[in-house]
Amino acid sequence: MADMKHWAGISEAGSLFGMRVLLFIYKLFGRSIFRVVLLPVMAYFYVTRSQARKASQDYLMRLHMSCVASQPRPLSSFQHFLTFGEVLLDKLLVWMGQIRRQDVVFESPDAIAKLDSSQQGGVIVVSHLGNTEICSAIAHQLPDIKVTMLVYTQHAERFNSLMKKVSGHATISMMEVTDISPATAMVLADRVAAGEYIVIAGDRTPVTGGGRTSSVDFLGAKAPMPQGAFILAGLLRCPVYLMFCLKQEARYHIYLELFAERLMFERRHRAQQLDQAVQRYADRLEAYCKLAPLQWFNFFPFWYIKEHDVIGR
Repeated sequence: MADMKHWAGISEAGSLFGMRVLLFIYKLFGRSIFRVVLLPVMAYFYVTRSQARKASQDYLMRLHMSCVASQPRPLSSFQHFLTFGEVLLDKLLVWMGQIRRQDVVFESPDAIAKLDSSQQGGVIVVSHLGNTEICSAIAHQLPDIKVTMLVYTQHAERFNSLMKKVSGHATISMMEVTDISPATAMVLADRVAAGEYIVIAGDRTPVTGGGRTSSVDFLGAKAPMPQGAFILAGLLRCPVYLMFCLKQEARYHIYLELFAERLMFERRHRAQQLDQAVQRYADRLEAYCKLAPLQWFNFFPFWYIKEHDVIGR
């Protein structure tokens, strides 16, 4: 994959202006007209972003092969793009305070109760499946819980700046990072000790490159999955949760799972145990991808690419 761009280097040119225009149209005309305008906008991106299009086709084909019995026909890559546009609007609406309590369904009341009753903070590992900004709903549901979302500066700078401008009130704080340095880990350790929860994505390879990945089985093929979230959880010695936020029947469903009370990696078997933790996460991500196949928004080459196995070549 040497000739492939890393996800953090993919240009966002024009996307900020496009988001502003779409948000204006939504405010003026509502979601029905927004969807009409979204069609040509996403058609433009579908035609001009060949790497994203091929990555989408690759993902959907692998997904189809993994659950062919329940999915008789492959899903449309263009439909994948349209779903992304819809969720992008919802991300902005979260920050504008326009996602109501009745728009959110908590599917894991026991896990939510455990989160609420715990005197200790922890790590919540999310993904680019669905709408991670909905995690702010936890702050509404449990007002005593503080949440910090880690975002990668190189990738999210423009989108984050727009969210900050449209936000009437921040229910979660954001910390922009490039990599988890020892200094960052110390800051996060203090926050967890104070009962705060750190939200970090577990399905994007490190911005700085390097080898902090595990080779996992994901949708029938080997793929590099980042270790960062689990290395961090091991350092912080705190509970680890997985959270997935899927839009189903016009409402967001939050699935929260306790992944481990504490991740501990023995020095002698650290590499193997870390790989096992990452594989467990990949297994859960795959299961939820099958629940909402068009809502995993990793529009870049994700699997190990072989010369004879390039989708859309």
